Amino acid sequence: MPSADPSHGRVYLVGAGPGDPGLLTVRGLELLRRAEVIVYDHLVSREILDLASSTARPIYVGKIAGRHTKTQEEINDLLLYEARQGYQVVRLKGGDPFIFGRGGEECLFLHEHGIPFEVVPGVSAMAAVPAYAGIPLTGRDYSTSFIAVTGHEHNHKEKPQVDWATIARLDATLVVFMGILSIRSICDELRRHGRPPETPAAVIRWGTTTEQETITGTLSTIA
Repeated sequence: MPSADPSHGRVYLVGAGPGDPGLLTVRGLELLRRAEVIVYDHLVSREILDLASSTARPIYVGKIAGRHTKTQEEINDLLLYEARQGYQVVRLKGGDPFIFGRGGEECLFLHEHGIPFEVVPGVSAMAAVPAYAGIPLTGRDYSTSFIAVTGHEHNHKEKPQVDWATIARLDATLVVFMGILSIRSICDELRRHGRPPETPAAVIRWGTTTEQETITGTLSTIA
């Protein structure tokens, strides 16, 4: 049972990493083991959830393309409600909470409502997934920088914010999150703005898990 004092309530935004339970941080594991409520996303693996206390109450709020169990507003309200009941709440998010994870939105909401919180960074898919596929993001002979970008922008925006024209001109490794549904148009945009069609490309799914699959090609063939 939670403390009778609502001030006991606190939210921990914990990055679970990209899937392999071995990539969960020590701090993340510590909080998971003492959590009373765990609010978790679709990309959090079953193996990571199994590390939690048997008395913890898990609440699934996963989102996949076209199917959201809860809106972001409903997730915010859920975190607020559970914390106000006096629970220690772990908001378990795939990868890192602040890299395409809406962690910033949740922190602002909690701050506005006076709920204490802590952010625990996680290993981002940005670095871990290419590494598990044997693809370094930088190398002295081919790339001295990298850029991460979303391939799926929020549909409430009046116009896209990703400037593919500028990105195409950068001499950097490009990491696209959530881009599979738009892969053909993304490749077309990059080529249209000057990226050579023979640029090496890879698509990786279920990165760092036993189901990981890597498909390679070029900017003109990968779609």
